[in-house]
Amino acid sequence: MTTVSRTFTVAASPEVVVPYLADFGNAEQWDPGTERCVREDSGPVRVGSSWHNTSKIAGITTELTYTLEQLAGDRIVLVGRNDTATSTETIEVTPDGTGSSITYTNDLELKGAAKLAAPLGKVVFEKLGNDTEKQLTEVLDRL
Repeated sequence: MTTVSRTFTVAASPEVVVPYLADFGNAEQWDPGTERCVREDSGPVRVGSSWHNTSKIAGITTELTYTLEQLAGDRIVLVGRNDTATSTETIEVTPDGTGSSITYTNDLELKGAAKLAAPLGKVVFEKLGNDTEKQLTEVLDRL
């Protein structure tokens, strides 16, 4: 399993950040790997809501179905699955002055033959973690 985690602060309050990040369709704006993210269900975003995500990372396009598995106060857990990987994105948001402190952790579990790419994947995902922190900070600071 490859784990990448970042903690950073943003100007937006948790009351703004949590609903924004719980709607994974917004990943098109803040996730540098996401090319398209489309909601599969309707109504308010809630535990069980799902999105079809198309990402391109290191030149490889992949599609996962993400489900909001936890939305409890300051904690959001989104899990993306396909035949070759499970990506668990845990986002914890706490007050920090008038803004928020965010801890974003992505646990990526590769399956089958894809496991062979795990050592290279760690390097790629560390860079992606840096890029995500930068882009997510910029987007949340504008909310």
